[in-house]
Amino acid sequence: MLLLIAFIISVLYSAIELFAVSKQKFSKKSITALLANAYLIPLFSVMVWKYLLLHKHFLLTDAFTSTDYIIFSVISLIVGAIVILLKTKCRKLAPEADPGSKKTTGRKITATLLFFLGVLCISMTIWGKIEYGDMPVDQLLINFLSPVSGAASTDFFSAYEGPLLATIALTTIFVVLIYSDFRYLFVCSRKPKTGKFSVIRKNAGLWLAILVFIGGLAYGTYQLELVDICKAYMSKSDIIDRNYVDPRDANIQFPEKKRNLIHIFLESMEFSYMSKDLGGFMDVNMIPELTQLAGEGYCFSHSDNQFGGPQAAVGTTWSVASMVNMSTGLPLKTPTERNAYGSKDNFLPGAYTMGDLLAEQGYEQTLMFGADADFGGLTYYFESHGDFKIMDYKYAKNNGLIPKNYMVWWGYEDDKLFEFAKDELTRLGQTGKPFNFVMETADTHRPDGYLSPNAPTPYENQYANVVAYSSAEVYDFVRWIQQQPFYENTTVVITGDHLSMETNFFEFYKFDDDYRRTQYNVILNPVGSVETDDLSILRNRDYANFDMFPTILSSMGVTFDGSRLGIGTDLFSGEQTLFEEYGFEDANSELERMSLFYNTHILKKAE
Repeated sequence: MLLLIAFIISVLYSAIELFAVSKQKFSKKSITALLANAYLIPLFSVMVWKYLLLHKHFLLTDAFTSTDYIIFSVISLIVGAIVILLKTKCRKLAPEADPGSKKTTGRKITATLLFFLGVLCISMTIWGKIEYGDMPVDQLLINFLSPVSGAASTDFFSAYEGPLLATIALTTIFVVLIYSDFRYLFVCSRKPKTGKFSVIRKNAGLWLAILVFIGGLAYGTYQLELVDICKAYMSKSDIIDRNYVDPRDANIQFPEKKRNLIHIFLESMEFSYMSKDLGGFMDVNMIPELTQLAGEGYCFSHSDNQFGGPQAAVGTTWSVASMVNMSTGLPLKTPTERNAYGSKDNFLPGAYTMGDLLAEQGYEQTLMFGADADFGGLTYYFESHGDFKIMDYKYAKNNGLIPKNYMVWWGYEDDKLFEFAKDELTRLGQTGKPFNFVMETADTHRPDGYLSPNAPTPYENQYANVVAYSSAEVYDFVRWIQQQPFYENTTVVITGDHLSMETNFFEFYKFDDDYRRTQYNVILNPVGSVETDDLSILRNRDYANFDMFPTILSSMGVTFDGSRLGIGTDLFSGEQTLFEEYGFEDANSELERMSLFYNTHILKKAE
């Protein structure tokens, strides 16, 4: 809407420039002037709006008031007037237009493109580090190679409103100062130059652009560790091949009375939100309810402390990967071709998953969350591995759970998610079949989380309030589950999906870089055969998300040969995990490398 306002104003000023200022007849030059105004006036208006008045958004205008639109209109009028006055001044200063040679035009285009790409490398790298912290490049590649529909609008628009705008703005300033008639106002005299100085002046823009391009490429490569990643992908490892146990061959046996499974993935939920005396990093415990639940069940900790979690291993550190890890016993590695995770029956077709196994055992299966399941290819994954009933944002709209035009956060908020989940669990509990219910929360996603109108705000930081409210909501939901008739024969697994990427929160509370943050995890109401007081099984465990696959099955009373499925180890067995056997650094380094086994047996359908 703001851009439309600025465009309309640019058309108005173009008419004034044509008929009142330059007093020329309409011609090709008039069209060029119109296009220039239609580009410069909106761009510089948005720059003033964002960088001088410090407004965060100019594309997401749902929360804008009439005053906001009036202020922006005034800004555009002022900017437009300045642009027209400067263009008029430039026409007086500039010598007669030189059409220039093809060589000169090619030099300008090349310089502009190189400058744009160099600045884009720098701005995108800085933005990525601020927004996501140390996001693995695997995640970026997989998201790029998979569908992007269903992502939070704020998540993607922040890229357009941040690094892309900055890159376009700086490139425009570069072109204006180096190549346009505006340069006569700043750096060039009207009198033509000859000799060596003339050669230097003509090529200065290209040389500057080359330096910016090389610098930007080097900066992005260093910050994102692209050299190490390229080395890893160019070298091979057989660690998955040597340690993989195909669940199809593991003699998996279910108890006579099959146990229900409820798996609740909590977006970005960490034990670090607890108080220091409990092993967290905060002065006060922000998640007392989740702490209580973790104390009532089985939590696998990385230390002597009762509360702790897994290593942030390769292919495990974002939501889609986490859901895949805990249902396959495998890391999620970058596909070998575009759309490998973005078409039906083509999301890890060679893997044998929790969904496949439970479907064969007659389980009814539901996946529920408030976003669009198409994001990251989850629709394809859960439909092709277990034929899940997918109750996502699209389902809620199409089935009258929310209005057709409803859009909050990623789709609909967690307040609604828990209510819808109660209805679906009630239905599942009445089918007479064993069931597998998987859900994921979203309010604690970056940036800043979604703060429900129902949430109390005891903390200065919004994300802290969101986390605290989520803890209370999950606790109430679990207590509801425990009161249902089906609970006696149901195992409940609650896991944080990955470490939070909300960098502002960790800066606000000044987190120590040496403090090891860990994902939340607890298993409630497992079968009696795995209940244990042996702290060596629960403490000082070096493990990853993919170890939860056999561990969850074990908690349901499912038996299998050995202790491993996929490359995950049943933590209840007490046997060494992959990381305990090889050491985390060595094993994780191997997992970074290309696996021919993974490419030929997991990314492709088994023959």
